[in-house]
Amino acid sequence: MSIPVVDFGAYRLDEKGTTEEHLHELGKALKAAFTEVGFVFLKNSGITQEEVDRVMDISKKFFLQPEELKRPFCRSSFTNSPNHGWVSLETERLNPLRPGDLKEAFNTASLDPDIKWPSSGDVAGFQEIQTSFFLRCRELSLRVLRVMALGLGLDPEVFLSAHRLIGTDENGTTLRSLYYPLVNSEKAKEGQLRCGEHSDYGSITLLFQSSEGLQVRTRSGEFICAPVIPGAVLINIADLMQRWTGDYLVSVLHRVLLPPVGDSSTRQSLAFFVQPDDAALITCYDGSNKYPPVTAGAYLTERFNDSYGRT
Repeated sequence: MSIPVVDFGAYRLDEKGTTEEHLHELGKALKAAFTEVGFVFLKNSGITQEEVDRVMDISKKFFLQPEELKRPFCRSSFTNSPNHGWVSLETERLNPLRPGDLKEAFNTASLDPDIKWPSSGDVAGFQEIQTSFFLRCRELSLRVLRVMALGLGLDPEVFLSAHRLIGTDENGTTLRSLYYPLVNSEKAKEGQLRCGEHSDYGSITLLFQSSEGLQVRTRSGEFICAPVIPGAVLINIADLMQRWTGDYLVSVLHRVLLPPVGDSSTRQSLAFFVQPDDAALITCYDGSNKYPPVTAGAYLTERFNDSYGRT
């Protein structure tokens, strides 16, 4: 099994002349990928490799700073947006049964103008670069959600209407800049990974990666390596979308292993985790009642409790 590649050129960012026929063709392609694999590569999305590299460059400069310069921006230190900010090494356990993940992150979870951002020295421009990319990903994700609805034979607004507040403190959508530092595999804790096995929490996720390392679980239960396709964005279904569609679209486990012994390379990725608005009530649209209704905000809080430890 391999991850399908879909050309999104007909509805790429800044494209305004799309026909209904093109949208429905894209919808069919996404539906096939998301029902069979749960992941798809989108090429010609309108987000360029240069844009991705710009965010990764400023993010890496932040991560390579001494810890005392990063600590003032710790996640949970922003009262209006508790998921915003820096996540230190081994703080998060995406598989709660494993030791803490060997990665750092910076979460852009709020665009509130009063929120504090890194801004000195090498990271001047950090806020502008992260915010600009967040807005580009927001636009692309809304286009994908529209096409997905058409592919499922639904009103094109059915998913969009629950994602009106992306970028505000009433929606949990987050751009995560992720950094996987050098690892001495022989000194890692037993069972420790760069990123433990997990499924994502919300609607869909957009992923941009600098190198291989991500593994995706297939329907048969084996993990396969996701390749890197320059200029393409990897998109996957997340848990709330699986609930929303009564298990028609699948949210699958994925992970990032430790590098092989002797491999001293670092790794970076950018993940845009798309969440419905906090107050959006997620029910099975087919009336199957496979899952009880849940608000997006309550579900996200519960998953964070699993990943960061309950307080």
